[in-house]
Amino acid sequence: MTKFTAPPLDGLKRRIDRHRREKAGRPSMFVRETFRLSREEAREKAREWFEEYPKAAYWTEVESWRQLDGDQIEFTMRRLPSAD
Repeated sequence: MTKFTAPPLDGLKRRIDRHRREKAGRPSMFVRETFRLSREEAREKAREWFEEYPKAAYWTEVESWRQLDGDQIEFTMRRLPSAD
């Protein structure tokens, strides 16, 4: 049986670090807000954002999310600052 060895990730890590450094100097055109709520509260908060900032006008979306212990959801909502 062949043993799997992971490929070296040094090059990838350097590219990610460089990208993050370059990105840090640029202002984002999006407004972001991160929440940590129970599953039901998280659903309600996301609905509020989509109702207040419609996706078609504000490009509103759940940018990222993850489930934490105790049925908690941590998520980041993203939208444009205004609809033109």
